[in-house]
Amino acid sequence: MENTNQPAQQEDKTAAILAYITLIGYIVAIVMHGNNKTKIGSYHLKQATGLILFSIASWLALMIIAFLPFIGFLILFLSPVLWILILVLVIMGVINAANGAMKPIPVLGTLFEKWFANAFN
Repeated sequence: MENTNQPAQQEDKTAAILAYITLIGYIVAIVMHGNNKTKIGSYHLKQATGLILFSIASWLALMIIAFLPFIGFLILFLSPVLWILILVLVIMGVINAANGAMKPIPVLGTLFEKWFANAFN
C-alpha cells in the first residue's frame, strides 16, 4: 500500500476513525471495512492493530517488571509515562484518520505498515 500524506477523496473515514476508539470500535471498524473496503480504512486498521498489540505487549512487560525484586518500584514511574505515550499515539491516529491522511503514527507506524502489509486488503 502506498504511503501518501494526501487526504483521501470521497472515501468513508468512519471505519478509519472507529479503529482507534476502544476494542469495540476496532471490531466494528473491521466489520464495516469488510462490507465497504477503502484504502484509508485498511491503512488505519493496520495502524490500530499495531497500537493494540503494542499496548498488550507493554502491559505484559510492565507486569513482569512489577514482580522483579529491587526494580519493581519502577512501575510507578514507567506505567503512567507509557500509557500517556500510547494515548498520544491514539489521538494522533484519530486525527490522521479524521483528516483522511494515510500518515503513519510516529515512531512505530512505519513498522506497523511492514508487519501488517497484507492485512485488511
